[in-house]
Amino acid sequence: MISLEGVSSIRKTHDMLPIHSKPKLWNPSIAPNPPTFKKILPLKISNTWNENKEANESKAGRIKRLVLSNEGRTKLNTFPDREFYAYPRFVTHVDDGFIATLTDLYRERLKPGSEILDLMSSWISHLPDEVVYKRVVGHGLNAQELARNSRMDYFFVKDLNQDQKLEIEDSSFDAVLCTVSVQYLQQPEKAFAEVFRVLRPGGVFIVSFSNRLFYEKAINAWRDGTAYSRVQLVLQYFQCIEGFTQPEVIRELPSAGNSQDDKSPFSWFMKWLGLFSGSDPFYAVIAYKNFKPVYD
Repeated sequence: MISLEGVSSIRKTHDMLPIHSKPKLWNPSIAPNPPTFKKILPLKISNTWNENKEANESKAGRIKRLVLSNEGRTKLNTFPDREFYAYPRFVTHVDDGFIATLTDLYRERLKPGSEILDLMSSWISHLPDEVVYKRVVGHGLNAQELARNSRMDYFFVKDLNQDQKLEIEDSSFDAVLCTVSVQYLQQPEKAFAEVFRVLRPGGVFIVSFSNRLFYEKAINAWRDGTAYSRVQLVLQYFQCIEGFTQPEVIRELPSAGNSQDDKSPFSWFMKWLGLFSGSDPFYAVIAYKNFKPVYD
């Protein structure tokens, strides 16, 4: 749920990002120029294998098909998202149980020393406190929220519904996160293709969500869906991009005593406000770029 136009590109160097007590707005004009490396290309002895390899690589990251119809991309509130998020919301949008599950998942899947891009983020990233990462770059729609995020080294603001292009070099991150925000993407195919591009081979994309939403800002395909159809929607977002591994789904549901499908007018109104009472179900869909790494 987040963004700022005129964002500068994040340059890919090994020592360009010192750790700061507060996240900084990225400014490439003060960054050192990246070193130049000469690449010696192997002789092309047999063009068949090389051409097949190049053809496969050129397909990686391409959009194989569109998942959403034009109607499915629409929102009740058609004003620009940056207007909706103009004022900071220093609140958590899911309950403690959801957050604990998400933090445990990050602890399990994100290696210490990783470089992480937190897309559509806010003032909290829910990363485990005890784990040190090399670099955490945040993205969102409200600069005040992002500036309060103590885990971010840098951040940038950009509306992904207006422009999906990330001003980031290819293969820059080990992991990309998107927490309780995928429901607002109107061009998810292009956004997921960009995530694929900025991930390193073997990098992971973790998309987590619950049943909470700003009702008027969620896309029609999500707003009118069920828990099952929403999971399937995110699965299709991954599957429409050439090169992602088979997505993995993680679910943690509340006990049967908690009603998740309350259709009362009050429940509808609470969803419209982006609020909901009771325990939050946890869903995460996870896939890797090209392959899933195996660690000792």
